[in-house]
Amino acid sequence: MTTLAIERPKADEHSPYYTRYIERVPEGNLIALLESQFADTLALMRRVPREREDFAYADGKWSVKEVVGHLADAERVFGYRALRFARNDATELAGFDENAWVANAGFGRRRLADLVEEFSAVRATTIRLAKSLNAEELARRGVANGQGISVRALFYIIAGHERHHVGLFRERYQLS
Repeated sequence: MTTLAIERPKADEHSPYYTRYIERVPEGNLIALLESQFADTLALMRRVPREREDFAYADGKWSVKEVVGHLADAERVFGYRALRFARNDATELAGFDENAWVANAGFGRRRLADLVEEFSAVRATTIRLAKSLNAEELARRGVANGQGISVRALFYIIAGHERHHVGLFRERYQLS
């Protein structure tokens, strides 16, 4: 399979809310970044001591396990949106409340290693999907959560969203 370079999305390809994630993605091959940054994230998660798996840096903030579960859930949603829009499905897609999802997911009952393995499986499918798309499919757009968005913007959001949370792991959770 030949992998196409995924162009950085323009400002009109996503809502302003997602700019904060897209700006975190460095220039270069996005698929290579999705692979390499995930390898770094896996290494970071595998170094988390068992006694820190349920740590949250403040009241009302998610634990390490909840963040990893959220990363898998959010990537599933963004990947599903990318798939639907790449297939030229014009159906408007609903948003999701990540706080309600985390509150109802039971991530705290699970082992961090299991959540990391799940996230790894989700990332593998994200990369396979991204590699399978051509320029026309990557440029297609749809509406999710009431906002227009392109397929390529969704892949950049996935990468930037992970970078955002890994940054918080290092800064606020004191993980390294």
